[in-house]
Amino acid sequence: MTTNSQVTVLGLGEMGSALARTLVDRGYRTTVWNRTATKAAPLAATGAGVAATAVEAVAASPLVIVCLLDSAAVDAVLPRIESSVSGKVLVNVTSGSPVQARANADWARERGAQYLDGGIMGDPTYVGTPSVMFSFSGDRGAFEAHESTLQALGAIAYYGEDAGLAAVEFLAQVAVGYEFLIGLLHTFRLVRAEGVDVAKFAQRVAASIGGYVPLVNAFGTAVADGEYAPDLGSLDVQAALMDDLISHRESLGIDAVRMREVKILMDRRIADGHGDQGFSSLFELLRASGRSSPTSTSGWEQAESTEDRGRTPSASPH
Repeated sequence: MTTNSQVTVLGLGEMGSALARTLVDRGYRTTVWNRTATKAAPLAATGAGVAATAVEAVAASPLVIVCLLDSAAVDAVLPRIESSVSGKVLVNVTSGSPVQARANADWARERGAQYLDGGIMGDPTYVGTPSVMFSFSGDRGAFEAHESTLQALGAIAYYGEDAGLAAVEFLAQVAVGYEFLIGLLHTFRLVRAEGVDVAKFAQRVAASIGGYVPLVNAFGTAVADGEYAPDLGSLDVQAALMDDLISHRESLGIDAVRMREVKILMDRRIADGHGDQGFSSLFELLRASGRSSPTSTSGWEQAESTEDRGRTPSASPH
């Protein structure tokens, strides 16, 4: 048995258990640890080794996957394993911020370990299949050395040596989903107020979603180039439509805050002399006060993936 066939999983919630179970099924000598020891029993029955302490679990394998509840849990565990991380590869797939990922990478480097940060787009039941997408960033050598093991868990992509880039990808992907879904619920409230069958309306929306794919790509190109064509029509025309959307919602007692925000942005852009541009040009107004947008191309935009780079994970985020 080679060292690449030995893996430790810290954390046995639903996702951590799914990772460990998949590794066992793929023939890896898997060691597990969880703060609540009883959660390890089902995995022990499948052949996983159970460590009594986190330190023992880390010492058992060259590759250590950390899958805990949140970043606070990671912060609590790292000091406990400090004495055994030297020479190890830590792969943290716990949800967290880019800042936290970079801090963890520094912590690991200072203690002689290599660090990869990761995000998981998908449900535990689909771990081990292409329906789960793992984003990774951090130490390139560590990623390349253990790439085949990580591929056993699902579709994978590497976003560069900046440890925070996987978190950027994960949080941005999740944000797109939430922005879309809250907008969808707003429109469901609207059509129901008008007496329309919501389920049938949802079917019609689902049938039209594919039409947004070229628009998403066009928006990305426009933002990257800073050249804004009248994609949905000029803002001068769209602004009038926004007034209709707002008045329709308000006439039914439906929340119109989101539409009013869009209208404010359109009016600002038109007042700045860009009424001939399209909706994508509103990007120029979406920055926090006192902060400028980055101008350089990051590793995030140069993702190296083993899957189709245009793939959008269909499952819910971890």
